[in-house]
Amino acid sequence: MRNLKLLKSLRSSELQGPGSPQCFSVRSNTGSLLIASQFSVTEYNTQSGEVVSEASLTADGYLPEDGSGVVVGLQDLAELQSACLATAGGDVVLFNLNTSQLECVGSVGSGLTSMSWSPDEELVILTTGQETIIMMTKDFEPVTEVGIHQDDFGEGKFITVGWGKKETQFHGSEGKQAAQKKIQDSQPAVAWDDRKPRVTWRGDGQLFAVSAICPQTGARKVRVWNREGVLQATSEPMNGLEQALCWKPSGSLIASSQRHPNKHSVVFMEKNGLLHGDFTLPFSKDQVKVKELLWNSDSTVLAVWLEDLAAGPDGTVKSYIQLWTVGNYHWYLKQSLDFDRDPQKAPVSFCWDPERPLWLHVLTHNWTSITYDWGWTTERSPGLDTTDDASVAVIDGEKVLVTTFRQCVVPPPMSSFELQLKSPVNQVTFLCQPTRTNRIAVFTSNGQISVFGKVSKEDLHRTADGFRILSHPLFLQKTFRVTSHQNDPLALRQLLWLQDELFLAVTSGILPNTSTLLMLHPVQDAADTLAVRSQVEVEGVVISTAHLSQTGTLALQLEDGQIKKLLWDCPELSVEDWHDSSGCSVNFPVPCIQTALCCISGT
Repeated sequence: MRNLKLLKSLRSSELQGPGSPQCFSVRSNTGSLLIASQFSVTEYNTQSGEVVSEASLTADGYLPEDGSGVVVGLQDLAELQSACLATAGGDVVLFNLNTSQLECVGSVGSGLTSMSWSPDEELVILTTGQETIIMMTKDFEPVTEVGIHQDDFGEGKFITVGWGKKETQFHGSEGKQAAQKKIQDSQPAVAWDDRKPRVTWRGDGQLFAVSAICPQTGARKVRVWNREGVLQATSEPMNGLEQALCWKPSGSLIASSQRHPNKHSVVFMEKNGLLHGDFTLPFSKDQVKVKELLWNSDSTVLAVWLEDLAAGPDGTVKSYIQLWTVGNYHWYLKQSLDFDRDPQKAPVSFCWDPERPLWLHVLTHNWTSITYDWGWTTERSPGLDTTDDASVAVIDGEKVLVTTFRQCVVPPPMSSFELQLKSPVNQVTFLCQPTRTNRIAVFTSNGQISVFGKVSKEDLHRTADGFRILSHPLFLQKTFRVTSHQNDPLALRQLLWLQDELFLAVTSGILPNTSTLLMLHPVQDAADTLAVRSQVEVEGVVISTAHLSQTGTLALQLEDGQIKKLLWDCPELSVEDWHDSSGCSVNFPVPCIQTALCCISGT
């Protein structure tokens, strides 16, 4: 019953290079970004906003000077202190991060379409323009070269002894003619498919999968190979299979996307190529295209990058990055990052951090990098007396699933009742006032806050059949539109509902490593619009807030473990250090993911 809560976000827009970025990678030992464009490769420190090293890809002829070159892969190699990149022209280049020198370690005459390193960085897979797979060691010694398209199923071919043949099965209303039905021809891949192979490794590096367009049918087919380059299995024919492909690091499933006649789904395959479950995306079947799928390093969150198929009135398209989790065999949409229609602000690539499982890095066309740091949290009502229903709110796409544990215990994904919104939910907060803690405010991706509360009517205490209602549902009472000076997705975080029409939110400060606390209140001339009534800058990044409804005390935790107290019940906000009973400042040695306030002996 956990939600993904944004602890902090780091936005860096100081880097401005020639052209536009094409792909990027994260250095595991320093956290800096490696960014490749059609002109250069750059190592960029997002914390300091400085370029660590840079090299031109056009000066030595690896890419053409007219800007038409394409980098098809970029990978940080920690052991070699280098970055490896592959170009569409066929060159494999090492970028030494200490000397900023480039070295060509190999070239393929037919060109390259992708590059993928094994998780242990011992092997690299290159797919060529002649539709072959080249496997090499980390020293770039060839291991094997095989064709992507194979007629054989693979070593894992299923063995049948004749039982369960179509001819001997009971066919019900279909009749005997069902035994003579022929398998329908595979439909070719969708028009917007880029026709390029996709390569993904299993977390232990023993197997890798390749999705490619079959030359006979024009449809995508997935094949699984071992690290010796021997084909293991081929996927069953699937109409509508799309280009996205990512193997779950834990090794159990391969994720892809599939377009059905009546829906659009993310589907999962086993290593033998057979389908094993799916979930439906919250879009109509011809509304969006899935560009990429990415699991985080501990296999708990699946990120789905989508883009509208149809352009808006201004000719631009909207992009989304959705974060999905699974529990009790139910897939929950926990977060939806909706990007502006401005093409320069749309993501060009994204990736999970290799060391911190819940860090998500996004790079946009205008060279802006945004890092989102998530944490697991359970959103519960803060009341301490019997008027509180002990409610827990679970985000699930455009719904909030609410369970009132004081009246009933319902196993998820079921709940006591649901709150239906018009856009995906990003944050949920309960009212921080005694005896009114059952009210819920929901912040959605379209920048609105919807307030839900109980309706005190006698006829709502019983059903039409006369049964008494123990868990009373909440009803929409008001919707506010939030005005913010930042257009990035989830610019506002750590939302707290302090009073009836008073909210506290945290946003990134003007200076690096600072935060701004905003007090949101309805505008006098527009009661349905929340604007900033007062604000205060905090030196440090606020990663959590805690409020005690009995005393009104509000605590802030910074990313370095410092605890601050926010004085908010006055015209101007102010922040002071949190002192214990002896007058010493409270500083934790490491930041805590969960924080709460309580009162002991009046303190």
